[in-house]
Amino acid sequence: MGTTSIQRRLVAAVVISQLLLAIGLVAAAVYFTQRQLRNAFDVGLQGRAMSIAALVRYTEEQRPSLTFEGDLVPPSLEPGHPDLYEVRTPEGRLIARSPNWPADLAADWTRNGGHAEFSLGHDNYRGLRLEQVPVLDREGNEPSRDLLTVIYAASTAEMSAAVMHAGLYTALASSLLLCVTVLLALWGIRRGLRPLADLADSAAAVSASNWALHPSEAALRTTELVPLTRAMTAMLDCLHLAFTQQREFLANAAHELKTPVAILKSTLQSLLQVPRTAKEYRAGLEDALDDLARLEKLLHSMLRLARAEQWAGGLRRDLDAVDVAATCQVAVARLQPVAQERSIQVKVESSGTVLLQADADDLELVWSNLLENAIRFSPTGSSVQLRVRASGEHGYVEVEDCGPGIPESELSHVFERFHRGDASRARNSGGYGLGLAISKALIEAYGGSIRPVSKVGEGTKMIVSLPPFAPQHAR
Repeated sequence: MGTTSIQRRLVAAVVISQLLLAIGLVAAAVYFTQRQLRNAFDVGLQGRAMSIAALVRYTEEQRPSLTFEGDLVPPSLEPGHPDLYEVRTPEGRLIARSPNWPADLAADWTRNGGHAEFSLGHDNYRGLRLEQVPVLDREGNEPSRDLLTVIYAASTAEMSAAVMHAGLYTALASSLLLCVTVLLALWGIRRGLRPLADLADSAAAVSASNWALHPSEAALRTTELVPLTRAMTAMLDCLHLAFTQQREFLANAAHELKTPVAILKSTLQSLLQVPRTAKEYRAGLEDALDDLARLEKLLHSMLRLARAEQWAGGLRRDLDAVDVAATCQVAVARLQPVAQERSIQVKVESSGTVLLQADADDLELVWSNLLENAIRFSPTGSSVQLRVRASGEHGYVEVEDCGPGIPESELSHVFERFHRGDASRARNSGGYGLGLAISKALIEAYGGSIRPVSKVGEGTKMIVSLPPFAPQHAR
């Protein structure tokens, strides 16, 4: 597939628009010039026709008659092209006619106000027919009762030539302006596209070791490029964050996998170094199985996180609506032994039925992770609150504990993968720092959000906001 050029398209658009403008100017110039010249020509025809009518005299020397003084006929309107004229009475009696009057003249004088156009040889003529013209030159003082019909025609060669010259001069001037405009447009387009080229050069300099865009000042001052520059900067920031998270995830995963693998290897090596009893082999294999279970749990968490992030990237699934409160009850029942071991009471409150189009196992995993954290870091003998409520079209799930709380400096990092704070992410607590990351990824995959609210010494509350889906409020 061939490439296209914005510059060529813009230049072509300018050329076409200017060419259409030039054609329009030429057409307008020809039209108005022809109109003005024709009006002036018609005025001249009327004046000549009246002059011919004035040459007709009424005499009573022997008997009353109309005579024509042909030696006083005015010269033609256009030298080299003799005019035509004819004078008749309304009854059709010929009084006078020009010597060059054609014998077979056929013209329709009934249209266009008595004007008509016809050809005579190689010349084009335009004529005027005046009817009911009184005889102006007569003897005596009695009013004239004689009327005349006068036809006068003249060649339009000079008028056509003047119209053609006006169109030609206008076309030449328009062509000159077209060339100048195209050159200015080409210069302006190249100058206008220069910031875009600079922005492309800045984008080409972005690499895995340099994520800064560094747009030029011209690109930052160009109104049309400001949204593109902002979008590219935001895109690069997101890519940089994703790249950094991926790199940190690989490093942290390798670090987390290294410990159980090393322990498992050490256990097996110690079993092979010296002969041991069956009981010792059994104890060593049980320790190895514990290490393998820990490793399996870590791999399962990593796979679950990867799947949740894949869904958040746009993977669609056809799912049924599930009762969020029912999934919370399943999670509470699953963690009840852990809570009883520490004498912690888990209280569940539900103020409405919230339906969500989701996988029940995913929601149970989210509530289990949140409850497990709340139980693990709550004092012995305290309580953990789990609330499900419907508000408008949205549903909310809140998990609140009475633990030591999270410092404000740590709140923005609690959902990071493999992150462990001093109080809530200690290795001896048994976590890998993936539970909250998995919960956040799953909730966002379903269009919801999760945020922590905590005060040091007063406990932590995790608030999950669910997307709207056919809520049914409590009765």
